[in-house]
Amino acid sequence: MTNQHDQGRGPAADAASSGTAADAASSGTAADAASSGTAADAARSNTAVPSARPSTAVPADGEPEAPDRVLTIPNLISFARLLGVPVFIWLVLGVRTTTGDWWAVGILIASGVSDWLDGKIARALNQQSRLGQVLDPAADRLYIVATVIALAVRAIIPWWLVAVLAVRELVMAVVLAVLRRRGWGPLQVSFAGKSATLCLLYAFPLLFLGSHNASYAEVMRIIGWIFVFWGSALYWWAAGLYIAQARQLLAKTKEGVLP
Repeated sequence: MTNQHDQGRGPAADAASSGTAADAASSGTAADAASSGTAADAARSNTAVPSARPSTAVPADGEPEAPDRVLTIPNLISFARLLGVPVFIWLVLGVRTTTGDWWAVGILIASGVSDWLDGKIARALNQQSRLGQVLDPAADRLYIVATVIALAVRAIIPWWLVAVLAVRELVMAVVLAVLRRRGWGPLQVSFAGKSATLCLLYAFPLLFLGSHNASYAEVMRIIGWIFVFWGSALYWWAAGLYIAQARQLLAKTKEGVLP
């Protein structure tokens, strides 16, 4: 049975209801049109007015340029790594005891862990910086140079290995100097370069322990030399990648692309 209340509404109520619905639909249509007009205006505005913000692209790797920041957690870790270099040299060449070698090995392990950690923190907290791009590879190179020289002075490794690694550093110094003269900044650290550094930082502590008169010395020495050969090969492979990257940047400079 039909509800009396519904019967009592009549045509007028229905018409009013229809008018309300029509008004709502009309309002919706008008809102849509206004929204479309706003979007069109925004699109025309974006097309007509080019962005005044300068490009932050880095021609070297196509990633945004790192900002100028100093007081960041990764930079503080890199500073701490640099402070460990003279302590390491004193333990290896000044103390020259088994206990001193173990402490030196601890510093190398801490340096390797912090090298991995500062990169993870920089990416997780978005704290990349130009200073960090310089400090991180500088700390790696200082530890490698200090360790290689200390091992050679103590006759744990031959001097020809020192020459192999030193020539590579000289080649990279020349490449970076040429890029700097053309206005380019430091190259982005490659995966091969980081892998080479880690291999060498694994090798050197093992070689230190392999020089002891202990039961573990032979095993440490064999594993250490395996890492030395792998690390040296990757070190030069990374240099080749950096040189290829530098050639691409210099070619862009000749084409008129400015850093």
